Amino acid sequence: MADRQLVLDLPHRPAQGREDFLVAATNADAVAWIDRWPGWQGGALALYGPKGCGKSHLAEVWRSRSDAYLLDSGDLTRSTVPDIAASGAVILDRAEAVPDDVALLHLINLLRQDGGALLCLSLQAPGHWPVRLADLRSRLAAMQSVGIAGPDDSLLGAVMWKLLSDRQLRAPIDVISFLVPRIERSFAAANLMVALLDRLSAGERRPVSIALAREALAEIQEIRDTGQE
Repeated sequence: MADRQLVLDLPHRPAQGREDFLVAATNADAVAWIDRWPGWQGGALALYGPKGCGKSHLAEVWRSRSDAYLLDSGDLTRSTVPDIAASGAVILDRAEAVPDDVALLHLINLLRQDGGALLCLSLQAPGHWPVRLADLRSRLAAMQSVGIAGPDDSLLGAVMWKLLSDRQLRAPIDVISFLVPRIERSFAAANLMVALLDRLSAGERRPVSIALAREALAEIQEIRDTGQE
């Protein structure tokens, strides 16, 4: 596969004390909706996309603005709904895996009634959640939802460039161009690759190069082959 030079002139935004969130075509709509709060219709937004696409990063951006309560779906029960809703703003992670439809319906209704806000994070759009309760299906159908696709080459390259810079590592563009088509298309894979490059570079006192990148790729493959991921 031929190496491809990447354009790394993507705009970026600070993620409220965490790493910068890089904005690209694959996530621009989601960023715009996060920025639109508190103007969400019905006070709720569903943010969905594959693992590692940046949902959690955007949720942290919103959390820093809203002081939202972060909740895993497995911890949402009918008895905990009133206390959770009293926080006024809630991030519900793995929203498609809520075990009790009634509990989620009550949470949506209470937050809406009291002028609160709900950000749901999930792998799929609400219309694909395994919901049986008709009233909840109706609420989810009315909820604004926005998806994030996996990063394209430019975004993935920009993320790796920034992660390397955060670790005070310098990498020629040809190293980034070499790696982008050879790693899984996710931010998690970019983080893993950069961590391996950092360790190999520091341990062997070598600069980041294509040769070092090949070693990191081989190590990732070995991890996969032995089932240690």
